[in-house]
Amino acid sequence: MKSPRNKTIDLPPEQCGDYLAACLRPTQALSVPAATDQTICGDFFAVAPLLPDAAFRLVIADPPYNLTKVYAGETFYKTDAAAYADFTRRWLAEVRRLLTPDGSLYVCADWQTGVILAPLLSDFFTVRSRITWQREKGRGAAKNWKNCLEDVWFCTVSDDYYFDLNAVKMRRAVKAPYRENGEPKDWTQTEAGKTRLTCPSNFWDDLTIPFWSMPENTAHPTQKPEKLFAKLVLASSAPGDLILDPFAGSGTTAVVAKKLGRRFTTVEKSELYCAWTRLRLENAEKDPRIQGYENGEFLKK
Repeated sequence: MKSPRNKTIDLPPEQCGDYLAACLRPTQALSVPAATDQTICGDFFAVAPLLPDAAFRLVIADPPYNLTKVYAGETFYKTDAAAYADFTRRWLAEVRRLLTPDGSLYVCADWQTGVILAPLLSDFFTVRSRITWQREKGRGAAKNWKNCLEDVWFCTVSDDYYFDLNAVKMRRAVKAPYRENGEPKDWTQTEAGKTRLTCPSNFWDDLTIPFWSMPENTAHPTQKPEKLFAKLVLASSAPGDLILDPFAGSGTTAVVAKKLGRRFTTVEKSELYCAWTRLRLENAEKDPRIQGYENGEFLKK
């Protein structure tokens, strides 16, 4: 029995029928309208040839890390670096074809996977930055440092790419407020004190891994926070843009896109996770809030 405060989405397979029926299983090439706002149930390597070329301004990819882990009863096994590199090259090539000329790609990775991933990205894209975010949780280690960081690699197709800096500026406390002609210069007085909007860095310590009392939480073992993906969506897409997630998991990209006025196409081979995605999208219709993002600004936590 769940606690009344436990909001985790873990709908069992026998209750997924209606949600699964809302998912798409394409058998022929899709136009942009046909692919828009679709939860596609299938393996990305089989689905990718059916997706329209140069249709997506943003791709957010959270592929299985090179770790042995169980996803909806199916095990992804850690393999050698060469085999994982081959897997990565295959999906990067497909994503490159699907992105617009001014498009961007963000790829999630842990530090071990990143060692393999990083050299491959530059074969297909221009690597702009490596964002590191603090996920708080992490298993302790008797003879090593506890790992509580993950990365998101930011890449673009070309030097002409969309990036909305103002949408992701951070409000910070002003330690040495300066005045010009008696008026605040680049800062404002708020209830929290003197603050200013500043350019965000590539280290993010304002995130919280979804946990059991949060409405966005699911039983997916590697779910990313909506707030994390909200930053990527706001920075690298405009309202109405089409976003692709080739390894959608429980649907965070689709949900964030919907809440922020973007369109989406997500691909996930697990029927269970596809059903959870549709349930989350239904919930987003009723509650479009993103925890940690209010009134157009990201909160510290």
